[in-house]
Amino acid sequence: APGPGGAARRGAVRHGAARLPAGWAGAAARRGASGASHPRPPAFGFLFDVDGVLVRGSQVVPAARRAFQKLADSSGRLRVPVVFLTNAGNCLRSARAQELSHALGLQVSPEQVILSHSPLRLFSQFHHKCMLVAGQGPVEENAQDLGFKHVVTIEALRKAYPLLDMVDQSRRPKELFPSISSNLPGVILFGEPVRWETSLQLITDVLLSNGNPDSELQDIPYPHLPVLACNMDLLWMAEAKMPSRIGHGTFLLCLENIYKKVTGRELKYEALIGKPSTVTYRYAAYLIQEQAEKQGWKAPIRRLYAVGDNPMSDVYGANLYNNYLKSAHQNQVQAGVKRSLQTASPQTEDHLKLRKDCNNSVESCESILVCTGVYRHNADVPSKTKECTMESVFHGHRDFCFDPSLVEASHIVQDVNDAVQLAFKKENWS
Repeated sequence: APGPGGAARRGAVRHGAARLPAGWAGAAARRGASGASHPRPPAFGFLFDVDGVLVRGSQVVPAARRAFQKLADSSGRLRVPVVFLTNAGNCLRSARAQELSHALGLQVSPEQVILSHSPLRLFSQFHHKCMLVAGQGPVEENAQDLGFKHVVTIEALRKAYPLLDMVDQSRRPKELFPSISSNLPGVILFGEPVRWETSLQLITDVLLSNGNPDSELQDIPYPHLPVLACNMDLLWMAEAKMPSRIGHGTFLLCLENIYKKVTGRELKYEALIGKPSTVTYRYAAYLIQEQAEKQGWKAPIRRLYAVGDNPMSDVYGANLYNNYLKSAHQNQVQAGVKRSLQTASPQTEDHLKLRKDCNNSVESCESILVCTGVYRHNADVPSKTKECTMESVFHGHRDFCFDPSLVEASHIVQDVNDAVQLAFKKENWS
């Protein structure tokens, strides 16, 4: 489950690789030589959600350290490939990797971290266009890191067109700034902004004016400009006992309804990225295989275990990707999605070939739901997942059909340590 802040929200982060916690080296040594050099290379990997699984706000989930004690050898190196798959997006990939290094007590590289917007680096057809970017935190730096050459922030647009933002009377203009001369051919929604009314107003203005909010409105263009949205989570889990911290999915819901109310038409997305979108899991599979090869593990990765706390994001996404894997072998990509737009555009399909063999090697993706975040089970961990993960209220995005089977976790365990133990048992791995 995503968190809206970066390092500032979670407190200071120590740079570089953190030392192994006391007792880890001894524990690894007790595992024997297999901890450092397993007799066979791993044929499986892990996709870990972060918020609600490994951390809650600034607090590390205690089971996370125990889990990574099992995953690491005596020198702190991972014995199986791991990718951290989070819907957080209002932070830098490198900052998130440093936070995880500190929280887990071992080196985490930026290449092991997938933020909600990470697959945007595949959308090269937009990289040389002047895009409006919305969110909070280092949005310009994130955009540049992903390959975008020219972006305009909501704040820059507000200053260029100060007569557009009228909700907060105290912020109404007292002086005018130079206008932005170039049109905006598209919009990127990185994550939830701070001042929702400003972002909602200006994004709507850009869509209605076909990228030129200084012009008089004539006919409303439709289809509208391309919109790329990252992170569809309606809710996420922080330190608060109440689980309902609203996320970027709530912001998207507001934007969609405003646009439809004003125009009478549906807001359409060029792409919806982040969990549960299949494109995000395909990108994760590529990074898993790449990581395995860098470690010299020559066996292809056949099975993935996706560990998360949010049925609508983590479980739905893993099951959707598992369906994709099954249908891909039959050349039929039909995974229960109402629209295909959130997976990728035709141009992105070319980029998603990446190294096509990596996705061909993966045969399954099992979903493991933990009870330390959004999903909470009051009694003991249930043996039947179906009865406990059925949602009476659909919290998913509008463009995803509610298929009850997709929110049914393959397994429900108490915490991430139990999830690792479960996967090790299934893989006959010690």
